[in-house]
Amino acid sequence: MENLTTIIEGCKAKQPMSQRAMYEQYYPYACKIAFRYIYRYDKAVDVVNDGFVKLFTHFDKFQYAPGQDVQRMLMGWIRKIMVNTAIDSLRSKNMMPEIGGIPEYVWEEEPTAEVSAEQRLYYKELIILIKELPPSYQVVFNMYVIDGFTHPEIAQELGISVGASKSNLAKARAHLRKKLNTDISEIDVCSF
Repeated sequence: MENLTTIIEGCKAKQPMSQRAMYEQYYPYACKIAFRYIYRYDKAVDVVNDGFVKLFTHFDKFQYAPGQDVQRMLMGWIRKIMVNTAIDSLRSKNMMPEIGGIPEYVWEEEPTAEVSAEQRLYYKELIILIKELPPSYQVVFNMYVIDGFTHPEIAQELGISVGASKSNLAKARAHLRKKLNTDISEIDVCSF
């Protein structure tokens, strides 16, 4: 933890070595967040880089106190910046999806991840299913279910009503349920 606080203080002082260490350590985590919102991996990387520019520009706003879980607070702050940067990117393109493949290196582990291979597989399958949702459903689902935003926060961030946020979430869940039920019914029980 001492090393992390040293890196954070270096980033606040705009030291390139600390910024590089922060970028390298949290790049995979930031990519996962951006990729949930942005269809194409190359565009998600652009969002991540823009997010890190914002992060380093405003690092003096990141505050923590001794005894707090600094890494958890930092990851939450990074998540918020990456989500907002991704939404800004979507908004500038009128939330139109761009279809693209999902390269394997997107699934790199997070800095503190202690997950099993099975959990990684479920996460990967869930993200692939979420990517198949219409863009408006996908964004609301990601913000509410995965990133923990409330409906009023989503409505404010996306410029929609709270009712539209709730409706998009319900429709996203219905689409996912239908897709999951279809996938399960296609499994040949006799093959086991």
